[in-house]
Amino acid sequence: MRFVVQEHDASSHHFDLRLEMDDVARSWAIPKQMPEEQGEKRLAIQTADHDIGYMDFEGTIPEGQYGAGEVSIWDRGTYELLEREDDEIKFMLHGERLEGRYVLVPFKKAGEDAWLIIRE
Repeated sequence: MRFVVQEHDASSHHFDLRLEMDDVARSWAIPKQMPEEQGEKRLAIQTADHDIGYMDFEGTIPEGQYGAGEVSIWDRGTYELLEREDDEIKFMLHGERLEGRYVLVPFKKAGEDAWLIIRE
C-alpha cells in the first residue's frame, strides 16, 4: 500500500499524511513536520478521507476552494500495516525520506479528531 506526505502551505503551513486504506487516502494534518527520531511525537488532526488520486497531487489549490494554497510532495513510498484497531494504527514506512515504524493513537485531550503520531 502507498503513503504520501504532502507539504501544504495553506491558511497555516502543515504536512498531510495520507495512507492508502479502504480504497481511500486516510488523512491527517500534522502542524509540524513528521517525527523522524525514535520516541518523537507530533499532533496529527484527522481530516476527511481523500480520493486515492489525490496522493499524487502537487500544485496550487485555487483561492476559495477547500485547502487553498500550494501542495508539494515531501515524501512518498509504501507502507506495511502492522496493526489496526480503533485506538491504534501501527505501520512501517518505506519512503524516500522516512523509514521506520510509526503508530497513530487518539489524543482525546486535544479534541475528537486529534491523534498523536509517534516514531517508534
